[in-house]
Amino acid sequence: MNSIQENLQNINKSIPEGVTLVAVSKTKPIADLMLAYDAGQRVFGENKIQEMVEKWEQMPKDIRWHMIGHVQTNKVKYMAPFVDLIHAVDSIKLLKEIDKQAKKHNRIINCLLQVKIAEEDSKFGLSNEETEILLASEEVNNLSNVHIQGLMGMATFTSNNQQIETEFEKIKTLFNQLKTKYPELKTLSIGMSGDYKTAIDTGSTMIRIGSSIFGTRN
Repeated sequence: MNSIQENLQNINKSIPEGVTLVAVSKTKPIADLMLAYDAGQRVFGENKIQEMVEKWEQMPKDIRWHMIGHVQTNKVKYMAPFVDLIHAVDSIKLLKEIDKQAKKHNRIINCLLQVKIAEEDSKFGLSNEETEILLASEEVNNLSNVHIQGLMGMATFTSNNQQIETEFEKIKTLFNQLKTKYPELKTLSIGMSGDYKTAIDTGSTMIRIGSSIFGTRN
């Protein structure tokens, strides 16, 4: 067994049932992804659409591709034929474009709304209030080819575990509130290599892990 497969096995052992592991494979060669694939991994996350398209074209078709990076509306058309879940949706404009491109391929594309929980300025995302307005808007409810299935958040990049915990709690509270009104919200995507255990303790249903599987980024 090679190290990628070993890493995957160890992480899978530490994840409770009901939590989806997204193997973040950005910048990694197809050979590395295939090692993870051969070990049973079927959900891969990329943050550049072009790179994801190239990998999709060359890899087995039972892989579920997740777009985890910030999405520019003009790039949606390239992934619309195959993308399984788009994590970082932060505007009605983007949702409309996803809907438009999904229609062309007769598909319904799953999306997560990105909520800003980190204190860093560089992080994208909606405020709690904007998230609620977006979900309630008639414009969004009239979109037939997108399915909003939950929320995504990224904690501040810090070694202060207390801060990370507080930020995760913030999005979990919002998620619970919204679920009472929108029972179709099933996914809470929080937690990465450094903080996924904290995220799972907080109630994450989806974790995005890259370096702990594939080693440091190329």
